[in-house]
Order: sequence, then C-alpha cells, then structure tokens
Amino acid sequence: MPVTRRAFSCRSLALAAFLPLGLAACAQSEASVSPFSEPERADSSALGKDPRLLVMTTRRSTGNATPFFNTDRGPLTFAEARLSPPGRGISGRVSSAVSGDWAVLGVSRETSTDAVRAFSDAVNGRDVLLYIHGFNETFETAARSAGQLSHSLEFQGRTALFTWPSGGKLFDYAYDRESALWSRDGFVQSLQALVANPTVGRIHIVAHSMGTFLTLEGLRELRDSQEIYARIGSVVLASPDVDIDAFEQTVKKLGPLAQRMTVIIDPGDRALAVSARIAGGVARAGAADRSRLEALGVRVADTSGRGWSMLRHDLFLSDSEVTQVVRRAMDRGRS
Repeated sequence: MPVTRRAFSCRSLALAAFLPLGLAACAQSEASVSPFSEPERADSSALGKDPRLLVMTTRRSTGNATPFFNTDRGPLTFAEARLSPPGRGISGRVSSAVSGDWAVLGVSRETSTDAVRAFSDAVNGRDVLLYIHGFNETFETAARSAGQLSHSLEFQGRTALFTWPSGGKLFDYAYDRESALWSRDGFVQSLQALVANPTVGRIHIVAHSMGTFLTLEGLRELRDSQEIYARIGSVVLASPDVDIDAFEQTVKKLGPLAQRMTVIIDPGDRALAVSARIAGGVARAGAADRSRLEALGVRVADTSGRGWSMLRHDLFLSDSEVTQVVRRAMDRGRS
C-alpha cells in the first residue's frame, strides 16, 4: 500500500516528538462533536466537476514547473491550480500510486499584477470556501488538502487556497510562524477583494493548525470592517496552534463574529502537545479546556475518542464524521 504524504508527515512528526529538541508540530456547543449523524449530502463537489483550485499565495513562484510555488516569500499572487482527484485520468492514477492523494497537474492564469482583482473576478457570483493550511506544508500538499476538503464537503461554490511560505520542513517551526505572520497583509487584502465584489456570496473560512494563527491575526486586523464580517458565513479553526491566552484575547475583539466560529479541539492532540512545550508550556487553543473556549461564545467540537490518527491533528480531513462538523458550520453560515 502506498504511503501518503499526510501519513509520512504524521510519522515524521511522531518521531520528532521524541527528539531532544522536541521541535515538531503540524500540521452553543456540540458536546463531544455529537451528534455525528451524517446529513443528507449533495451529489458531488463543484471542484470535482471543474477541478480548478483558486490560489492566493505569498510564496515565490517557480513558473509552471514543480513545485510551482516554493518556500521563499514573494509578492501576493493569484493563480489557478489544475487538480486531478485520486485515480482520475492517467496523471491522476500515477500521482495516486505515489501519494494516494489529489494531484496538482499544473498552474495557469498566474499573476501578481492586481492579483486581488483577478481572485475576486474568478469567484464571481459564487460562495467561496477559503482554506488556510498549517505548519510544514508545501504548495502541493496544501493544494491537495484543499481539494480533499472540498470533495469531502461536496462544496458547491468555488474552492480557494490561501497558501503562505511554509518551509515545508520538520524543523522550520520558527520560520513558518514568522512567515504566517508576514502573510497577514496578503490574507487581509484577499478578503477585502472578495467583499469588494458584490456578486460574491458567503465566504466560509477553514483554517488548520498554524494557519489559524494567520487567520485570527487577519480577522483582528479587519475588526472595524463590519461589511467584511457580515459576508463571512462561518469560520472553522481546526486544531488551532495558538497560545490559549492570545486566542482568548483575539476572539474577544472579534465581537459577533465569534458566534460564527467553530473550534475543533482534541486534548490528546500530540502535535499540539509538542508545540506547547516549544512555547514554554502554554497550552494551545486546539487542546485547551472546553469550557474556557465556550466562554468566548464560540462553538466547540471535541474530537476525543473519534477516529484514528497517530497525532490526532488532522481529523477534520482524515475522519468523515469530524468533517461533518465543518459541513454543519457552513450550513449554519448560509442561513
């Protein structure tokens, strides 16, 4: 059986947790994520029918050649990534045999000239799912995760990825955190562009791990932009790798938007346990006490005992029942 990129990453992180430096981290309440009953599902995702992933990135481009966007910091750029679901087409079958995952076939419409306008025009007239990845991700692994998430949700709008210059290496935690913060302006500009187009529908944000740090920093920057807050349907923060004290401080400044936030936590998240040790023992929000989070007015989905994962850090992608937490949050955000 082929080893997927995600499985390989998780095994590497598990090993790193035992290294002397311990430098590893990944990638109204719903009691214990209950009920997990699966709602009636749509036929298929729009991305499955038209596999063009919209991309906004602060990574430096390598042109239309692998890896397409590298680990260096670059100008805010818009592009479309052509994806192939696992097993679909010759290229997809070859990629699936290697990674067991979605494939990135190429990149087109790449531009750093008025990138935000190009992004907004591409979403025109649709709801948008905006995915922000976490630590230790390349452009291609982040794109595959965005494809997997959209497919699992059977999302019917346009799917977009905001990808920041993660080093894509196990010991690049400090570089990744600084790069995520450096990318805040690009993230803010991307949201502003979507709202500037009156035909764009609801904006659903799903952020993972260190990507939640970038997301919260951007939303805090926009706290006086009530028009933007009004257009956001839902914000899902999966396994947030954010200091719990900083998380509390930030969410309190987001006002009514907190009521549209869902936080997926797991006290047994091993990646966040290592991250907490790196941070001097301060708990991460993704493994914090449930009642402390609920006091902020956010919904909390506790995945304890649900699914199986070596690190328990990406269940929103790897476990279909936990994915339904994201789906329900988006359904509430549409109403």
